[in-house]
Amino acid sequence: MRIHSDSFANGKPIPAEYAMGQAGGFAGNRNPHLAWDEAPAGTRSFALLCIDPDAPTVPETVGRDDLEIPVEQPRADFIHWTMIDIAADVRRIEAGSCSDGVTPKGKRNPPGPPGARQGLNDYTGWFAGDAQMGGDYYGYDGPYPPFNDLRTHRYFFRLFALDVEKLEVPGRFTAAQVLRAMQGHVLGEALAHGTYSLNAKARS
Repeated sequence: MRIHSDSFANGKPIPAEYAMGQAGGFAGNRNPHLAWDEAPAGTRSFALLCIDPDAPTVPETVGRDDLEIPVEQPRADFIHWTMIDIAADVRRIEAGSCSDGVTPKGKRNPPGPPGARQGLNDYTGWFAGDAQMGGDYYGYDGPYPPFNDLRTHRYFFRLFALDVEKLEVPGRFTAAQVLRAMQGHVLGEALAHGTYSLNAKARS
């Protein structure tokens, strides 16, 4: 199985149009185009995750003008998109079809392919307690790495071909619950990734 995007080249920078943040504030926050082919025989649905494995793990260092987050700081996953129950005959997601702009407090019912379900992303936790932005963030919300981070962040779009039409997860679900529910049902996986940074000095 293969996946690619017309919105960014594999391993190359993601345009700000598809990010949540840019220098000076919010960006376009459109989901990128994705297309795939060569699905394994027996595929009954697809699941899609977008994961940034380069999120800082020391919150008090984020967004500060008086220091830079070192490349060596331990990192953790930050989930930007979780979509499941994508029909077996779907082969593409058009740019901007699932997200177009920033929605304060999160998108409640983000659009997507017919029958697909979208889970919470990690902005739900990041904005928790913020009076202006706090809420449940469903669907896609793009890159917004700290401007003071010296590490270039990577964004992995992972597509899984599954042997079931629907995954057994609750109505309000996370990527972790999807990964558990997929165990024993994955027929194949395809991967594409882009990069993004708001720091001119950032490096891998």
